[in-house]
Amino acid sequence: MFDPVIAPSGTLLGLLQRGRGDGTLHALAAPRAEALAALNHCVLNDPRHDWQVENRSLYYARLYLDLHGGLEEIRRHLSDADDVLDTDEARTGLALAVLGHLAAYGRPDALALLRDYAARGSNWEWALDELALRDDDAGLRALAEPVLARFPAGPEGDAELAVAVRDAFEPRPWRLWAEDPREDVGARVRAAREAGSFDRWQRQMRPSGPRPDWSVQSVFDWADQGQERGTPLHVPAARCLTAVAGDADRPAVLVAARDGADGARSAALHYLAERGDPAVLDLIEYAVSTGSRTVADAAVAAFERMCGEAAVDRARGWVQRPDALGASAAGVLACRGGTDDARLVLGALRETVRAQGPDSPLLWTLVDGAGRLGIGCAAPVLRHVYRETASSCLRGRTARALAATDPSFATGFAVECLWDCEETTREVAAHHAATGDLRVAERFRRLAADPAEEAEVQTAVRSRMAADGPPH
Repeated sequence: MFDPVIAPSGTLLGLLQRGRGDGTLHALAAPRAEALAALNHCVLNDPRHDWQVENRSLYYARLYLDLHGGLEEIRRHLSDADDVLDTDEARTGLALAVLGHLAAYGRPDALALLRDYAARGSNWEWALDELALRDDDAGLRALAEPVLARFPAGPEGDAELAVAVRDAFEPRPWRLWAEDPREDVGARVRAAREAGSFDRWQRQMRPSGPRPDWSVQSVFDWADQGQERGTPLHVPAARCLTAVAGDADRPAVLVAARDGADGARSAALHYLAERGDPAVLDLIEYAVSTGSRTVADAAVAAFERMCGEAAVDRARGWVQRPDALGASAAGVLACRGGTDDARLVLGALRETVRAQGPDSPLLWTLVDGAGRLGIGCAAPVLRHVYRETASSCLRGRTARALAATDPSFATGFAVECLWDCEETTREVAAHHAATGDLRVAERFRRLAADPAEEAEVQTAVRSRMAADGPPH
């Protein structure tokens, strides 16, 4: 998929796309038609940069409930001709997940739409997984025939069915169908389950990868061969070196780390970094300065895995470098540096936001470091990242950092965070939000009673409610 276009953070659409708590609050205050139009746009055009780690579905489902929104736009999206032409699950996954939450909240129209899509849609596996968690046995049994019809009888169709059964995220429907007395349903699913189990056993028993009895040179050759094929193998090769290399092999490994081909050089750098070899830091710096892009990236990654004080001390000297090693050094100081390194971490944080914007991947560690080190003067830049980033995961980390650095967090962003799309962010808010705000007390009650809310959030909410006592 193309990267989504994110509206400015000061607009209703931009707030909803980011999953911010203020998005819900603004939507409830806006004209209903405008709010529903923005909500539908988000659900039908997934705004997440990484839909596999960022949450939006429960956030949007709750807003549909609060706005008493209909599902006509979602129905139109799922039945569009693009569903046949564009089978990428990211096109419909968010809409199906929203329907799953709505079905769990008791919306019969959402349940019916999921059933219909599981029977005829291209992303039927996702819809079936949602139904496996929410539908009753009768509803799932009714889907057996239309789902099995996707796999024509014969060797090819049976093989595809076995893969579908084996890889199913939620096995409940297949278990129900295996109990069906009809020959073309129960017997066929049982045969597919057996074939899938046998295939899984074969894959587990089939030997693959390098063997520990290889020589050091053989491991290097294997890493180089993988690099030539476009399949980087230096990380598993480094693990193999751990098994086969001894003290007598150190000179050969040092030569490979300095002058070897890309695969061998990368593997040697990772191996030496894992061992904390005293020569590795100089070799990493040399690799970044003289090696190919592949070797330079491997050297930086090897450095980031080092945990000793020598790596932290070297990071203090590298942090001003204007390259990937300098950025990596800032991350090392953010994660493992001491209070004396706060100035360096703050400088890297400010420079990263200035040069790369509020969505830079480098910010994840730097934001964590600002919170870990309690850098109070980082609060203004952290507030900027919180408002502007399109990543709900980064915003959650920023909220944790603000809780440690910004005295106004409890009465400011923490209140908004109670409506955030990420449960970890709602949990932070539950620990910190000032309960003198009437919105906080009401939100606590709703979160505590919502069966869809995560247990950690409810535990934090209930502990705050118990500590504060009943409202006067």
